[in-house]
Amino acid sequence: MAADSGDTIFGKIIRKEIPSDFLYEDDQCIVIKDISPQAPVHLLVIPKKPIIGLSKADESDKQLLGHLLIVAKKVAASQGLDNGYRVVINDGSDGGQTVMHLHIHVLGKRQLVWPPG
Repeated sequence: MAADSGDTIFGKIIRKEIPSDFLYEDDQCIVIKDISPQAPVHLLVIPKKPIIGLSKADESDKQLLGHLLIVAKKVAASQGLDNGYRVVINDGSDGGQTVMHLHIHVLGKRQLVWPPG
């Protein structure tokens, strides 16, 4: 099993210890708005399974990781991101990860620049 990150703010939101408006929820993940948005639409797709980061995921997480990307696609469509969007996974401190619980950023509704960092 991947490393535990259940005591992060995301773990508390998943357990509904911290109130949050879920834009989407199923048995594997939730989607919320980022509290510090970097684009007009900035969503977070968060697995319910506590995995510290992408580098800590293992082979048994393969289906979950694919599911998270499909959910990202669905919520992007539901938010009207018809002209495109960016999907980002930060991993570790050098990757800009600030909450040690794997999550996917979905950003859109403005022209995004490259390189991002």
